[in-house]
Amino acid sequence: MRICKAELRSATPYSQSRAIDPDEHPKLPKEDAAGYDKRLWREKSTVNADGTVCIPAMALKMSIDEAIKRLNIGIPGRGKSTYTKFFLAGQICDADVPIGIKKDDLESITIWANADGVRGSGKRVKRIFPYIQSWSGTATFAILDDVIPKDIFERALVEAGRLVGIGRFRPEKGGMIGRFYVDGFEWAET
Repeated sequence: MRICKAELRSATPYSQSRAIDPDEHPKLPKEDAAGYDKRLWREKSTVNADGTVCIPAMALKMSIDEAIKRLNIGIPGRGKSTYTKFFLAGQICDADVPIGIKKDDLESITIWANADGVRGSGKRVKRIFPYIQSWSGTATFAILDDVIPKDIFERALVEAGRLVGIGRFRPEKGGMIGRFYVDGFEWAET
């Protein structure tokens, strides 16, 4: 197994949209949806035990998986096989990535969103989301499959930041935020 530590930095702002658990955060008596959203918008962020905002590990893993699928790189000596299935099962981000911003210090953005979350479905309502102008963090990835070469993994991560992104309104979904740069890689064998 190989470990890759990657230094990530925002290329565009980042906005999270984690679902709020109504059992953990019930509505107050006589509170409407707008009031609930206004009171709990910070809860749409992913945070660690210290209250620091984090990029979810699975968001990075799935961003890389989508990037390698789009790149469609063939594996030398394996006919028409590509790296896609090897990335799906053979790489993982080890943990959520702290990005140095406390939950209590988050900025917000108010947008007009579809009430049911489905683009073009009809009724639109105001929604508030956490909004991070800039961030940086170190992500640790485990490369479990030896079929995945270092240079291909690095290319996939760079393209994930450029083409796919992370968070709400990311490029993969037609948005403009959530892009990131990779400033460096550090590899180790275990």
